[in-house]
Amino acid sequence: MAASLPGRTAVFVDGCRLPFQRAGTGYADLRAYDMGRMVLRSLLTRTDLAADRLDRVVMGSVVQDVNTSNVAREAALAAGIPNTVPAFTVTMACISSNQAVTSGVDLLRTGQADIMVAGGTETLSDPPVRLQRPVRKRLFQARKAKNASDYLELLDGISPGDLIPESPDIAEFSTGEVMGESADRLAAMFGISREAQDEYALRSHERAATARDDGRLDEELTAATPPPDFAPITDDNVIRADTSMEKLRALPPAFVKPFGTITAGSSSALTDGASATLLMAEEVAEAEGFAPRAALRHYTYVAQDPETELLLGPAYAIPEVLDTAGLTLEDIDVIELHEAFAGQVLAVLEALRSDTFATEHLNRDAAVGEVDRDRLNTRGGSLSLGHPFGATGARLVMSAVNRLHDEDGRWALVSACAAGGQGHAMLIERRAE
Repeated sequence: MAASLPGRTAVFVDGCRLPFQRAGTGYADLRAYDMGRMVLRSLLTRTDLAADRLDRVVMGSVVQDVNTSNVAREAALAAGIPNTVPAFTVTMACISSNQAVTSGVDLLRTGQADIMVAGGTETLSDPPVRLQRPVRKRLFQARKAKNASDYLELLDGISPGDLIPESPDIAEFSTGEVMGESADRLAAMFGISREAQDEYALRSHERAATARDDGRLDEELTAATPPPDFAPITDDNVIRADTSMEKLRALPPAFVKPFGTITAGSSSALTDGASATLLMAEEVAEAEGFAPRAALRHYTYVAQDPETELLLGPAYAIPEVLDTAGLTLEDIDVIELHEAFAGQVLAVLEALRSDTFATEHLNRDAAVGEVDRDRLNTRGGSLSLGHPFGATGARLVMSAVNRLHDEDGRWALVSACAAGGQGHAMLIERRAE
């Protein structure tokens, strides 16, 4: 059910993100903690906000390091935020920083906070790697060992295969299926062709490259300076400005072989990055001399069957949040939709324009409506900019706000799917500059 948000109005004041980097490249030696620290420090610097004015810090993160399990707290302390400011980390797969933002909205509207930061941080370059369970159990038992005989006894029954490290599984825990397989099935269900997916992926990269080259991405980017050489990283490196339909057509199926339609070119890449937004109660922002750029209005979270509708969350969340606000797709000037896969985006768009889907799944008499592609992800999306799981949601919000001002719009819609068959949508209203 969409939140109608009584109480104070939560507003977006500013936001920034580190340039997103393909996993194993620019931030290969950093932890999520390091990137979180950098982006929090950058946000405070660019807004000239005294850190002790913050009431709360919330960050999303998915693939967590056990040493910094509450990465929001550790990053906040390292960024110079006083230890008297509480911080907590949320995880909701690819909508983790969406959850961070809406947690902030709730804290602000209910008066539990006046000024806060919401964002996210993620590294896919250094996921936690564990020993196999039999070895872990023996290591736990080793705490009670008293002599060499006890230690030798612990080795009994351990096979060479048990010593092979265990990396995180990218499959859905509930279904055992990787997300790309679900995306392939979803594309087939809605009749999304391989060519249409390649065309969408190309469009995403072309739009991102153009936005980068003409400076439209500059407003949201802040340079990262990773050690040991501290050479500034200033641009996203996932964008493939040189891609083409010929190159995309040549890629083999990545998940369902040999007849699947999802390829590496139409899938979001494993990405490292961090993002942060400064949120305030509207009256507090004005009293403090800050100019709110947008009001964070209605939002919702939905959940479906992760086996059959893993990536279809936006098709359920979007109509719900629009109905709550009394709006239609025609009222929306800016749409930022997370691009997990080109096939997933196109399936969502098809579901929204389908009378059959509306009557069978949404309890509506007619389709939600047609999405105007000229209002959708005009600066690229997760396919081209990258997708650090815990940081994408805050990127979507800041991109939507920046686009509202640059494109002279009033209403923005942000929506995303997530692992586990979940989804999110939020409506954002521009405030005058």
